[in-house]
Amino acid sequence: MNSSAEAQAAASSRPSANGEMVRLVNVHKRLGGRQILGGAWIIIATGETRVIMGRSGEGKSVLFKHICGLFRPDDGLVFVDGEEISTYNERQLLPVRKKIGVLFQNAALFDSLDILHNVGFSLYEEGGHHESDIRDRVIEVLRMVRLGDILEKMPSELSGGMRKRVGLARAIIHRPKIILYDEPTTGLDPVTADAINDLIIKLSDELKVTSIVITHDMVSAFKIATKMAMLFEGKIIFDGTPEEIKASGDALLQQFIQGKSEGPLSNM
Repeated sequence: MNSSAEAQAAASSRPSANGEMVRLVNVHKRLGGRQILGGAWIIIATGETRVIMGRSGEGKSVLFKHICGLFRPDDGLVFVDGEEISTYNERQLLPVRKKIGVLFQNAALFDSLDILHNVGFSLYEEGGHHESDIRDRVIEVLRMVRLGDILEKMPSELSGGMRKRVGLARAIIHRPKIILYDEPTTGLDPVTADAINDLIIKLSDELKVTSIVITHDMVSAFKIATKMAMLFEGKIIFDGTPEEIKASGDALLQQFIQGKSEGPLSNM
């Protein structure tokens, strides 16, 4: 497992043209007078599935929003697919954001739209696409997430697991290079949650995307991750493979991944 110093040294070097998709270099962010990120460093390789762990309020979602350009760092640099995006305006961010699909925690479907218009929403908004082409693409991505012909159904007619899969179909409609997953198994029963885990692995393999996953579900994390990182007090304090994380002797990390009430985190 990389130490914090080793990770920072690696992240501070110039990004390579190939081999990595995301790099955060000493990112700081304050919100509402509170320091959320206080020098976050991380490199995420092309094609890997990186799980970002950490307690609630540690800044995991804030880190996500820097990757897709919704937040700009107060200090530090953010690279996505070789581009330094920290100072990009909204126009410059448009092509970057097309490389990124997001599955929100609650799927964030539009209750007033049927599944065809939910999944194809961004294509309808862009304009210039034939209705039949949008329909064909929506059917294609629904099949990729193991859903059949549900184009005319409304979100209220779907189970929680189906809603998540519809949200995932919408996330891949533009064939992204990166998929950001925000708590993908939250609110699901264990069987449905495992089906979502299998889909994350399947899409990573089939689409060759870089997957970045926020989760508190350690069963999910250890199943899907190729690497895992823990965010604590605004910094990435651990970064390694699932095997390295499990083998770590650090009491703080072990308390978190084992979900124990007693330990160093209990006093913080």
